[in-house]
Amino acid sequence: MSTTIRFLIAALFSVGVAAAQTPLPNAHAHNDYEHARPLLDALDHGFCSVEADIYLVDGALLVAHDRDDVKPERTLQALYLDPLRDRVVANNGRVFPNGPSLRLLIDFKSEGATTYAALRDVLKKYEQMLTVFENGKIEERAVTVIISGDAPRDVLKAEPRRLAAIDGRLRDLDAPIDPSLTPLISDSWAGTFKWNRDGEMPQDIRDKVKAVVNKAHAGGAVVRFWAIPHREEFWDALLDAGVDLINADDLRRLQKHLLQRARK
Repeated sequence: MSTTIRFLIAALFSVGVAAAQTPLPNAHAHNDYEHARPLLDALDHGFCSVEADIYLVDGALLVAHDRDDVKPERTLQALYLDPLRDRVVANNGRVFPNGPSLRLLIDFKSEGATTYAALRDVLKKYEQMLTVFENGKIEERAVTVIISGDAPRDVLKAEPRRLAAIDGRLRDLDAPIDPSLTPLISDSWAGTFKWNRDGEMPQDIRDKVKAVVNKAHAGGAVVRFWAIPHREEFWDALLDAGVDLINADDLRRLQKHLLQRARK
């Protein structure tokens, strides 16, 4: 089968799937690469944010949770960037027709500066679909790359033009936010609020979450917490407080809940 035919088949399939799925801007696929079909399973469930851990190994950006698990064929390009580009081409410039920019959160597990240098070279090949951060301004495109983990903040901050930004932390809210550098603020729920019992979230915790969200939103950033309880009532409490992204490993469960919530 020729490359052209394979692409056309993939394009037709992509259009069909995208048309059938409702984009869910609040849905974030935590450790997405651990699903049977990295990226594709998340897209099939309408997720508009996905997360991939990467290691720089012999010049290649390999996707894995642990260094011992890396495989040469599981590159960032093969699992994420190439299929995203095919889908963007098939869908007339978007990951989901009429959907938001897909957030690709890349978690650096290897040394930051060298990993970013390799990533920067790779991203240049996909520039047409990637959001551009230039001189404090943001030109949003089909896919927005955010670097988490060991991101070399000083390196990115010094670049006048970038194809990636940084996943900030709550401590970044202590100073004015630059959304062209840290458009996302993430932190550990368990390490920050230390409440994860059953039942209704206490009002004082809700107030603290809302304060964090309001401060981030005022600066132009969105908010995410990891290490959250996987319960529908907890997801609702976060969403009611204005948290933008809900971390989930169970794609179907979060999809079902968000769709039900939207119908209320």
